[in-house]
Amino acid sequence: MKDELDIREVATLSGVQPSTLRFYEKKGLITPIGRHGLRRQYHKNVLEKLELIVLGQAAGFTLDEMAAMVNPAGQTAIDKEQLIRRARDIDRTIRQLKVFSSGLRHIARCTEQDHTQCEEFRSVIARGNRLIR
Repeated sequence: MKDELDIREVATLSGVQPSTLRFYEKKGLITPIGRHGLRRQYHKNVLEKLELIVLGQAAGFTLDEMAAMVNPAGQTAIDKEQLIRRARDIDRTIRQLKVFSSGLRHIARCTEQDHTQCEEFRSVIARGNRLIR
C-alpha cells in the first residue's frame, strides 16, 4: 500500500464516508497531509486512527473525549483514569444486561398466566431495578 491515500481511497478502505472523514478532521481526530487537486490526502496510518475511533465509539467515548486524547502533534495523550472509569461503566452495563437477559428468558419459559404472580419474575425485576439505580 502506498503511503498517501486520497479521501476516496480512505473512505473505500475504511468504510467511513468522506463527509464523516471531513467531520473527524474538524474535530481534530485526523489530519490530512495535503491535497492533490481538490482531494484531501492522508497518510496511510489514518486507517489505524479510524479503527481506534470506531473502537472508542463502541466503548462509549464521544468524539470530543477522543479528540482530547490526541495532542496537537497527533500523538496519543490517554487519560488512564478515564479508561478505568469507562471500563467500570461497561462492566456495570454488562451486569445489567445479564440480569435483563435472564429475565427475558424466564418470561419466555414461565408457565404462570400472570407474570407478576411469579416469584422468579419479581426477583428478576427487583435485581434489575437495583442495578439501574
